Amino acid sequence: MSKLVFTTILSDVLSGIDFRVVLNESDRVQLYQEVLYFFGLVGATNVCEALDTAWRDPYNQNEIREFILAWLRKKAKKEVKATGVI
Repeated sequence: MSKLVFTTILSDVLSGIDFRVVLNESDRVQLYQEVLYFFGLVGATNVCEALDTAWRDPYNQNEIREFILAWLRKKAKKEVKATGVI
């Protein structure tokens, strides 16, 4: 269930950016795990509720959004470096 909440959050973040991003399933899982870890939600009694509550708080929403965007930029930079395409 928490992955459904995360998918909703990710869709919201992706809809508000200017560049196109393609994430495969392993990228989504990795990002999901890193969000949970970074925001201290790993091992929470109810991860789904904790993630949803964090997203509804304006400050936390901004922090989660910025974390995801930074992660996406880092991933894009790695892909450009690996392929040599600019």
